[in-house]
Parts: sequence; structure tokens; C-alpha cells
Amino acid sequence: MNPLAEDLNRTLAGTCAARLLSASGTRMYFPKGILSQSAEASEKAKVFNATIGMSYTGGKPMILDAIRNHLPGLTPSEAVAYAPTAGVPGLRKRWKEELVRKNPSLQGVPLSLPVVVPGLTAGVSFLADLFVDPGDAVVLPDLFWPNYRLILEERKGARLATYPMFTPGVGAGRGFNVDGFRAALETESRTRGKIVTILNFPNNPTGYSPTLAEADAIVAALEQVAAGGVDILVVSDDAYFGLQYEQGTLRESLFARLAGRNPRILAAKVDGQTKEDYVWGFRSGFLTFGCPGLQEDQYEALVKKVMGVVRSCVSSSAAPTQYILQKALDTPGYEEQKARFRKILEERYRKVRDYLAAHPAPACLRPLPFNSGYFMSFECDGISAETLRKKLLEEKGIGVIALQEKWLRVAFSSVEAEDVEPLYTEIFAAAKALMG
Repeated sequence: MNPLAEDLNRTLAGTCAARLLSASGTRMYFPKGILSQSAEASEKAKVFNATIGMSYTGGKPMILDAIRNHLPGLTPSEAVAYAPTAGVPGLRKRWKEELVRKNPSLQGVPLSLPVVVPGLTAGVSFLADLFVDPGDAVVLPDLFWPNYRLILEERKGARLATYPMFTPGVGAGRGFNVDGFRAALETESRTRGKIVTILNFPNNPTGYSPTLAEADAIVAALEQVAAGGVDILVVSDDAYFGLQYEQGTLRESLFARLAGRNPRILAAKVDGQTKEDYVWGFRSGFLTFGCPGLQEDQYEALVKKVMGVVRSCVSSSAAPTQYILQKALDTPGYEEQKARFRKILEERYRKVRDYLAAHPAPACLRPLPFNSGYFMSFECDGISAETLRKKLLEEKGIGVIALQEKWLRVAFSSVEAEDVEPLYTEIFAAAKALMG
């Protein structure tokens, strides 16, 4: 094993982070190679700096006018130079400040400095590189973002241990299945002293966020299992953070409740400005760790392991989007602009709610609980979700998503408020036609 990896492992020794590491995570390190030598040269090479593979003229990176003209708010260095492997330092610091502002429970809780990753998909994938071995179980609800399967099963060879996301029954009384979640954790804890679980709220595909009572129960379930001597990595996939529309739902990330909770629980937050700040194509996410008892040097060791994964996969995230986002965060009126867009999404959510209240769904479509985010889903009973999807697409020109033949996901986020009623009218009519 590389001596740099051994040093990081010694720093982490005795922590749940060390015990949770996969074989590849144990081997991972950030090399003292070209990048570290270039960083040192940038501070001390006052005569000539011939270290990094970029082209300079007049002390600045070369930039074509055809590029510069489209990025008038950025300097040449911001526009075309490489970003540091862990991300632009100012943006990392600023995002950590934002985490605490948006999650007041994090006030005073020690955290790692967020690492910039090229989108939330990369954040989940990098965590899998560090903490998931082939054959490991990853605990998920049965309603999960399909890309988890590709990342965890196909890339890492993990096993998805699922539980029913919602409590049994129909109607307003259904909610997050805490008992099912706890049972899945307990089952997996009997075979290994480590568990990985992902909690994605607001959930994709259902658009559900837990109530405050459910959030308390989720944390209690995790602590109960940890008390049995099990180390747990809890990944909070917060892609749709901040888009809760009902009172009594959890507005903070579960990461905020777990980061300082239990020395056997390593909390990892994967988030970003993709959906929070309406920049889907920017591919800019963040990865942050929290665990009571971890010291600053141990957080830094975790960050360096993440940097090793970043370096070995993509080298670094794109610089222009990072600088644009950093500047945007400090732009007057930025939060007000976001609030206006959030209000538009909430209006569409209310339109869906109103339609479902006034027009009971056909017996073959059961609306699943939803209260936030971009989506809502139907459970199909007696008809194929894929058949319904194709019927809507081919006969009505309407696009929706079918999942596992059982569920139909509708993204109300991309439908104008005035189009909600005709959309759902056509979905219901097509479903009734399939019933015969």
C-alpha cells in the first residue's frame, strides 16, 4: 500500500470512518505529484514557473476571444484555468457557511470542508468508491432513484437491500415506513459490523419528505442499530433540498440531525446547486462529512481520500461554473430570485393536490404520498406502468416515466400550472382505457 495511504489510515485509525472504508477506500490517497508540486511552485516560484500544463501569455492563461466574449464576468484564470482538485477554496468555504445557515442544527457542529464534485451523481459514486465493497448491502427504500442501481450494483457489485418506503394501506394515513427501515438495518447488521444506507429527501421518484416525527424516528432507528456495535454510513442525498411545501415536514437535511449525533454514525451529505439554484447543467455538487469525535486532521484525511478519487476519475471539477456560483451566492437579490422560482414550483404542486382531491384516481392508479420536490408517483394495480407510459406517449404525446412496471412518475416541476388539469385528465383517461 502506498505510504501516503498508510499515513491517512493511521490518522483515521479507531474511528468509524476507518472501519467503514472499502478496500479501495483504504488504498486511496492524494498523491504528492504534479498538482502538489505545482501548488508549491505557485507560492515560491517567483522567477519562472514551468510546472503545470497550461499555456500562459502575459502572466495569464491564454483564452480565445470566441470564449472570452461569452464569459464577460470571469477573468481568464476563472474561465479556463484548472480548478483545484477539491474545488475553488472560496466556494468551498462559502458553501459550508450556507450549510449552517440553511440547517441551523449544524451550528457549532464540526464538519469537513465540502469537496466540490462534478454533480451529485459523482458524489454518490465517489462515496461508493470509498465505502462500498463488492457484496456489501446498501439499504434503500423500494422507491429509489434508478441511477443508484447502476452506481451501486453494476459499478460496485453491491447488493441493494430494499424495504417498502411507505406504511401499508391507502390514503392520507400513509407515511414513511420507519419500522421497515429499522428492520432492514437490523437484518443487515447481523451479517456485518457495517451498514451503508442512503436517505433521499425530497425523494425521487415520490416527492416525499418525512414529517418531523418521522425524522426523529429515523434517527432513533439508526442510533438503536449503532448501539449494537454497528458502524453506519448514512448518505443524505439532498438533490432537492429546500423544496418542502407542507408544514410539519422536515425542512433541514437529515445530515443536520446526524452529523454530531453518534460516533458510530458517519454522516455524508451530497448536495449542490443543481436543483437548489436551478443550474442543472452546471454539474456542480458538494460532498461533506460529519461525525462526532472526528478531529480536524481526521476530516482532512477523509477529504484527501475523496481528492484521490476525484483526481483518479476526473482530475477536478469544471472551474467556470464554480466561479459563477461563488459570485452568484454573493449577488444582491439572489435568495429572492430563488424564492420566486420556488413559489412557482409550489403553485404547480398545489394544482396537482387540488386536482387529485377533486378527481379521485381510477382504481388502477394509487397516488403515493407526496409533499415536496419535483415529482409525484402512482402505484399501478392491474395495469402495467410501462404500457400506460407508452399509451400516453404514442397516442397523446405525453411523456411520463415508468419504474419497474409498478410505478408511474410524473414531474409536475416541468408542467405549467394551467396544464396540470389537462395532463392528469389524460393520464386518468388512459389508465381507465387499459382497465377495459
